[in-house]
Amino acid sequence: QVQLVESGGGSVQTGGSLRLTCTISGYSYTKYSMQWFRQAPGKEREGVAVLDSDGDTDYADSVKGRFTISKDNAKNTLYLQMNSLKPEDTAMYYCAADPKWWLRVHQHDLYKYWGQGTQVTVSS
Repeated sequence: QVQLVESGGGSVQTGGSLRLTCTISGYSYTKYSMQWFRQAPGKEREGVAVLDSDGDTDYADSVKGRFTISKDNAKNTLYLQMNSLKPEDTAMYYCAADPKWWLRVHQHDLYKYWGQGTQVTVSS
């Protein structure tokens, strides 16, 4: 059974940083696409960053240059380093995984495995 558990969310001021962590267990596929996506109240879900099993990344335009996705394979952990945070980054952040390694950031609805989310709040 695949489980993804997010942590690291919190409240920060504009310009601050946070690092989100997604601990992954039970994922036995060799190939993968892993994504961070977010959803703010009253807004559609938005793909944020993708990392695939070849090491390729993909980012939403709104976070390019500020967010970095990475993975520690030894720890089975996915990260999202978020710098220069803005109030519009406020949302619930989720991680997702799927063996369809070709999935990109705009295909966030196609992931098979999801976590429960961690809240990020950025105040001005």
